[in-house]
Amino acid sequence: MRAFGILLIMFFGLATGSTVQSPPSTAKGGRVFEMRTYHATPGKLEALHARFREHTTKLFEKHGMTNVGYWVPIDEQTGAATGNTLVYILSYQSLEARKKAWDAFQNDPEWKAVKDASEKDGKLVEKVDVVFLSPTDYSAIK
Repeated sequence: MRAFGILLIMFFGLATGSTVQSPPSTAKGGRVFEMRTYHATPGKLEALHARFREHTTKLFEKHGMTNVGYWVPIDEQTGAATGNTLVYILSYQSLEARKKAWDAFQNDPEWKAVKDASEKDGKLVEKVDVVFLSPTDYSAIK
């Protein structure tokens, strides 16, 4: 809940043009990271992986997004993938760069064609959770 409050403060600060002060533990000039969790429609996770593997990651790069990594949750006892979830992280130079990149990506005719073709038998994603992250001053990735 605290993170949500911080995001609201950041949003309203950006919207009003005021400066939001970063906590001292935040890296100066660090990149902005976006963690996205996709909850796939039942039975569609492999199709979602195929779309990312074959198209989406390349289109993200085309529009200035940096692919940091992609993961699936695993069972701690067996190590086997579980559920219908894909988690990934992208990075950007700033929140403004993120907005520009997503606007360009979503309006890209190639993306629209890929999305339409991959969803001809129904939507691949039921729900998306998004969290924005700033690296700490002691993070290896900045």
